[in-house]
Amino acid sequence: MNLEHLKLFVRLASTHNISMAGQELGLSPAVASVHINKLEESLGVRLLHRTTRKVSLTQEGESFLPHALEVLASAEAARAAVGAGFSSPSGTLRVTAPASFGRLHMVGALKRFMQQYPDLTIDLRFSDTIIDLVDGGFDVAIRIAELKDSSLVARKLASDRRVLCASPTYLNQYGTPATPDELVNHQCINLMNLDTWTFDTPNGPFSIKTKGSFRTDNGDAMRDATIDGLGLSVNSIWSVYQQLISGELVEVLPDYPFNSNASIWAVYPSSRLIAPKVRAFIDFFASYYGVPPYWETELKVGQR
Repeated sequence: MNLEHLKLFVRLASTHNISMAGQELGLSPAVASVHINKLEESLGVRLLHRTTRKVSLTQEGESFLPHALEVLASAEAARAAVGAGFSSPSGTLRVTAPASFGRLHMVGALKRFMQQYPDLTIDLRFSDTIIDLVDGGFDVAIRIAELKDSSLVARKLASDRRVLCASPTYLNQYGTPATPDELVNHQCINLMNLDTWTFDTPNGPFSIKTKGSFRTDNGDAMRDATIDGLGLSVNSIWSVYQQLISGELVEVLPDYPFNSNASIWAVYPSSRLIAPKVRAFIDFFASYYGVPPYWETELKVGQR
């Protein structure tokens, strides 16, 4: 089975456009079409529905896709194991990450990563929704959420401690809550459908349903609204550590930690093998963030 044909099929499954998929691999539309025809002939099944505007996977194509991905990963791992033409990982690494975290804590490290692995091309897509890695053709995803898909393999990159914050302006005007139950008297800024906050107390977890005049579906907007004095909000340290250091935000209820086991994960769609380029990416960023992550260290130093 021709690996180049498989690569093209995998990209078609993501782009649904034969010209676009072929262009990514340096093929003309005519050559790309021939390659897909040869792949279908070798398998004896039709993998794609074709129209003049787009292509889509047949039922057989859907069934074949995860196996094609596995074959490509196995081939890349095998070539790397014997040093077949590569001194370092190569090819295109397709990554998806949450927009806010990606901009703050990934883009700034990419220059160093790409200098270390000059044969890699990075295709980084930002999205705050959970994307299907196989359907989207991604090699790895950064996720800050509970891992629900058992077909994915996950590695923890960093902790994701969360704190209750407010601006000095808000606290001067409305006062500082001394215990979690006093939040009923305050404006609370929430992400959509996340208005119940749970804190660790000496008597065990304490949950409270918060209310406020503003809510949003974007973490950056929530942080910025908090800086502007619209209320209190729960934020990841990686999102607000610079504002806590500068004094734009103040941690509230530090003696009542927010109850959360959240972490930052790298996930990839393989149950057996991890491609060298994926391993290189995950190892790099796990080391780059550190233990504890650098934002926790900078915050501790900045608050001395």
